[in-house]
Amino acid sequence: MALRERNYHHRYGCPVEATLDIISGKYKGVILFYLLQGTMRFGELRRLLPYVTQRILTHQLRELENDGIVKRTIYAEIPPKVEYSLTDSGRSLKPLLVLMRDWGDQYLEQVQQTEGSEKNAA
Repeated sequence: MALRERNYHHRYGCPVEATLDIISGKYKGVILFYLLQGTMRFGELRRLLPYVTQRILTHQLRELENDGIVKRTIYAEIPPKVEYSLTDSGRSLKPLLVLMRDWGDQYLEQVQQTEGSEKNAA
């Protein structure tokens, strides 16, 4: 595939840069992958990501919301109920996220096999 120069009239130099800017962040990809399963409350996401602080999770969700990838719905009840779901743009990331998962599975298998063969050689 040949790369060709494009003239963009915004802050990104190429589409890959735009994609990486939107989904980069240590936990954004994982958040998006979990939201592919459906709407979730903040507490559900916290339980799925116990190693992520509340502050960081909130920050990453807000960035995804500001980029139009995640929708936050607040229900007027006590205590307030907040749900997160993917927008149409967010759902369009599914093929990319599934490919990333599949690549990660293959990579982890390769690493495990390499580590196993190194232990056997020692």
